[in-house]
Amino acid sequence: MPKVLPASSSGGGHRARGRRVATTLAEINVIPLVDVMLVLLIIFMVAAPMLQRGVEVTLPQARRSAEIASERLFVDVPFSFRQDRRVFLVKDKEAIRLEVLGERMRQLLVNRSDKHVFVRADNRLNVQALIDVLDALKAGGVENAGIVTEFPEER
Repeated sequence: MPKVLPASSSGGGHRARGRRVATTLAEINVIPLVDVMLVLLIIFMVAAPMLQRGVEVTLPQARRSAEIASERLFVDVPFSFRQDRRVFLVKDKEAIRLEVLGERMRQLLVNRSDKHVFVRADNRLNVQALIDVLDALKAGGVENAGIVTEFPEER
């Protein structure tokens, strides 16, 4: 921005204007630049973990690791799930609505190191019903959810 200087009082021979305008070199103000850069850095640091999507991989097991003795958790999804949205925890033999399944699993897994659950679903259910149950289990802190199947009968 040009600087405005007061007019000199010496008689220079030509008409004096009220003010004289002189240009100066543009100076970069570094403080707002640093502020903007820090804000951008924080935005990228917060957004970067949200953008990472990858394939979940189960790592191989060591041969000589100790087996952790724990009882397995099973969740049964009957065909009636389509109407009443209830699943059954085999451990407690209780019916649980899908909306509270995540919280109930969080309570069951709080003191367990093995956070694996096995889902036994009726074969007449559609895939969306099974995905809804798996999403609720994942929200409850389940690390791995396995789907139990049967071997086909010999003909």
